[in-house]
Amino acid sequence: MKTVLISGGSDGLGKAVALKLSKKYQVIILANNPEQTESTAKEIGCDFKVADVTAYDSLEKAASEIIKKYKTIDVLINAAGIWIEGLLENNEPERIKKVIEVNATGTIFLTKAVLPFMKKEKSGRIINVSSQAGLEAKTERSVYSASKWAVTGFTKSLSIELAGSGVAVTGFYPGKMKTKLFAKAGVEKDMSNFMELSDVVRAVEFIVETPDSLTIPELGIKPS
Repeated sequence: MKTVLISGGSDGLGKAVALKLSKKYQVIILANNPEQTESTAKEIGCDFKVADVTAYDSLEKAASEIIKKYKTIDVLINAAGIWIEGLLENNEPERIKKVIEVNATGTIFLTKAVLPFMKKEKSGRIINVSSQAGLEAKTERSVYSASKWAVTGFTKSLSIELAGSGVAVTGFYPGKMKTKLFAKAGVEKDMSNFMELSDVVRAVEFIVETPDSLTIPELGIKPS
């Protein structure tokens, strides 16, 4: 049974993916809210780790504990993310910093914490959840796009870096989804044309279940 670690697993896409994959795999969700993370893990029937993706030491500790318990991390899904929009001059500096740290640095940090174990086993799959905003530019999205373009660049470079290592890297680029991403940032959105989470989860599941001999460099989906 594969062991799957999902950051941002207590809510949104991460939780939906965990719920789906836990039926077949040993899933561990990782998030920084102790009560919510434990409650979600009990609801899903999976394991959990409490850690802050912006604090490398806590991620390194969590990865080590998972390896000690399960002997492996076969799949890492970097799904933690937060939203920001508006004119750059209207974005608060602390919020800008937080978005970059969670969306970009968090993805890099957790990958760095897990990667040595995968390289040692010469196998593994890393799925970095970016966004269509990591491929396209849009007005009043400068900071969010910067965070997601960083993930895109990181993913593309890492895939080259790991060529021949046995570790596959995929960039996943979903469009707008029906999650609480916007509401948690205090932004109201008309979600009538947003993707259902079940459809997005199906795409992630497809990547996870790709044979180890194959790599999907990138996969994007968006509403038609």
